[in-house]
Amino acid sequence: MSRNDADSPALRRRRRSWSLDEKRRIVDESLEDGASIAEVARRHDLNTNQLFTWRRQFGVELATPQERAPILPVTITPDATSEYSAPGSTGQMEIVLAEGDRIIVWADVETAALSRVVKALRR
Repeated sequence: MSRNDADSPALRRRRRSWSLDEKRRIVDESLEDGASIAEVARRHDLNTNQLFTWRRQFGVELATPQERAPILPVTITPDATSEYSAPGSTGQMEIVLAEGDRIIVWADVETAALSRVVKALRR
């Protein structure tokens, strides 16, 4: 009988064992600010799920999801002419804030300027 190639010692995956200190060091590395769990696992030739298991074993709590912004109602209405339309504009967008204030933006608005306004309103 011939030997199956998958059973050859060169192709068999060797099971590694990690000391408690090595596991703790890798888990600590995954907890650093800006660390990607996938990158840490890859760097140490680990499966990402194995790293998550170690984190649970060391009592690392999963981060609670940040508070999500509320979903606001949106109404799309037919195009209405406005006395405020800029010359040469072909369309407009009206942004109604929670307190009822309105921002009207025409098609020719500068994107950077609109971004600054929206960021200022989020504060």
